[in-house]
Amino acid sequence: MTRWLTSSLKGPRRWKLQTRKGQSIEDESMEIIEREVGSHPYNKMEWPIVRRIIHATADFDFAGENKIVFHKDAITSGINALKNGCSIIADVNGVIGGLNKQNPKDFGNNLICNISDPDLAERAKQENKTRAQMSMRIAASEMNGGILVIGNAPTALLEVIKMIREGVTKPALVIGIPVGFVSAEESKEELQTVDVPFITNTGRKGGSSCAASIVNALFKLLREN
Repeated sequence: MTRWLTSSLKGPRRWKLQTRKGQSIEDESMEIIEREVGSHPYNKMEWPIVRRIIHATADFDFAGENKIVFHKDAITSGINALKNGCSIIADVNGVIGGLNKQNPKDFGNNLICNISDPDLAERAKQENKTRAQMSMRIAASEMNGGILVIGNAPTALLEVIKMIREGVTKPALVIGIPVGFVSAEESKEELQTVDVPFITNTGRKGGSSCAASIVNALFKLLREN
């Protein structure tokens, strides 16, 4: 049996598809995570995000060795931006694929990923950049007040950091959690030195599923608060 749930938001009724069985499995998974993690340093707004990442990856390191790191204004800024219909810019299509599409539909958020732009490779070649770097450059205007979601390409995160420092753009939130061996860890450390709200983690781990789960968790917090 399918259950349609409304949010508690004022205004037009907004619906989310969920089945009782699916919700039961998710609830049990969250209980397992709570038990296995035990005590942790995260507050009541941060923990649901960390827990959602663990749920998406089955990797408890995101509450340990590869812990999630929050800028003090990250959650408030991210929720307000989503509520106001900001654009969500991703480095790869895998991030977009991991999002609950009902959320941006309800709040009017535009989903942007330029990595498959047919002209991108040539433009990147001309400017001696990677496709990921160039995909960030061409989305500069949409980034202002928007949310950057980077789960795959450290070069994309480093390019965004450079753009912020140049004054080219100022996102409401940068979710920088790329995975990899070359510049992944360093790009996350660099992000923490920039004057912009961010959510990132320590170490090499990350990925599109992590990045998407952070956005999904922010939408859930928005609906519940």
